[in-house]
Amino acid sequence: MFKYDAPNALLNDEVILITGAGSGIGKAAALTFARHGATVILLGRDIKKLESVYDEIESNQWPMPAIFPLNLETATDHDYANLAETIENEFGHLDGVLHNASLLGELKPIGQYPTETWNRILQVNLTAGFMLTREMLPLLRQSKTASVIFTSSGVGHKGRANWGAYSVSKFATEGLMQVLADEEDGVSSIRFNSINPGGTRTAMRASAFPGENPENLPTAEEIMPVYLYLMGDESQSTSGRAFHAQQG
Repeated sequence: MFKYDAPNALLNDEVILITGAGSGIGKAAALTFARHGATVILLGRDIKKLESVYDEIESNQWPMPAIFPLNLETATDHDYANLAETIENEFGHLDGVLHNASLLGELKPIGQYPTETWNRILQVNLTAGFMLTREMLPLLRQSKTASVIFTSSGVGHKGRANWGAYSVSKFATEGLMQVLADEEDGVSSIRFNSINPGGTRTAMRASAFPGENPENLPTAEEIMPVYLYLMGDESQSTSGRAFHAQQG
């Protein structure tokens, strides 16, 4: 497991956008970042789940979060431009983005893979991340030490049979992260990295491995050290790297 002991005030005064913030790793990250002082923008398609995370943050008297409902499957250029404008008007800057939202799709051979599902998975897992990041770049460049984290996977580093569009989308996500890191090197202070969470006790994992005992897996909260490290200033010289949450 990645080891990092984050200071309590690590993310004080920072504004961080999290996609898929209503459940699983996204929810854990939102609560963790807020507990360490960040104002989190909760983005997702399920308003009730986002409101539940909002309420938990508020009840703990952490910095007041914001909710931005958005369906990454259907979001347009206009939607992302509107998000950027809203963040600029409300906060004036953006210090971090966690691209957490992903869809699993269907686990079957490429020869049997439906085109409709393929397009849907690539849209949410890859294209949405490209569109959102592109619109956030001007805001991120205004931050002294902005951090963008993409969510990868073990099957985004080594392809496995039957993982189809999900695996391909994660390979492409690694490429997107590396391209952005190289483009912004020497241009801005934004750093881009990826995290492979590994097998974690989430609904997506249970869907992919229905016979697995979830008690044998770490919780989303237990893998948060690497997320805190990459969002905090101690990683400001680290960019273009792939991290594995469950490796030391």
